[in-house]
Amino acid sequence: MYQICISGASKGASVEEGRELAASAGVAVAAGGHSLLSGATVGLPNYTAESYKASGGRMSVGISPAASKLEHIFKYRLPTAAYDTILYTGMHYVGRDTLLINSSDAVVSIGGRIGTLHEFTVAMETNTPIGFLQGAGGVSTQIMDILHAAGNEHGKHVVFSDDPVELMAMLEAILDADRQLHYSEHNRRYAARHS
Repeated sequence: MYQICISGASKGASVEEGRELAASAGVAVAAGGHSLLSGATVGLPNYTAESYKASGGRMSVGISPAASKLEHIFKYRLPTAAYDTILYTGMHYVGRDTLLINSSDAVVSIGGRIGTLHEFTVAMETNTPIGFLQGAGGVSTQIMDILHAAGNEHGKHVVFSDDPVELMAMLEAILDADRQLHYSEHNRRYAARHS
């Protein structure tokens, strides 16, 4: 089981375009037995969290930009119902994004605007696998151009699909391979020290 982050638009055209995709992504994360992490925000991340909980997901965690529950609700006007627990970071959106991605094993990105783009760059800088669920518009449609401009169009940790189940399978394969590589290296070092 992994900790899967959902990244996506809180406002804008891709919220309506991606609503069904976001709900399907929540079902796919729950079906895999994974924990769900998000920025505890409205829009696509919340639609995902709602469907995740409705599908019997085991743990939905929100990572809030706010410093307290009151600030989360009244200043930021963010939801609480679809989360088993919310971490109130007091780190505003930029700091929250970094903590969110670093707390995740992989990211599913849907549609999005500038915040989603920021979460993508954090994932790239930290080698966190990221899958783009296509079909919601937003910055997700520009990612290949951004990767090309950055000289990283063949990133091994970046995958694309318009099917949430297929995208989760692709991310799980990357995570399983990375985990196996890590364990093999750990065992090799252990054997070398104790031989």
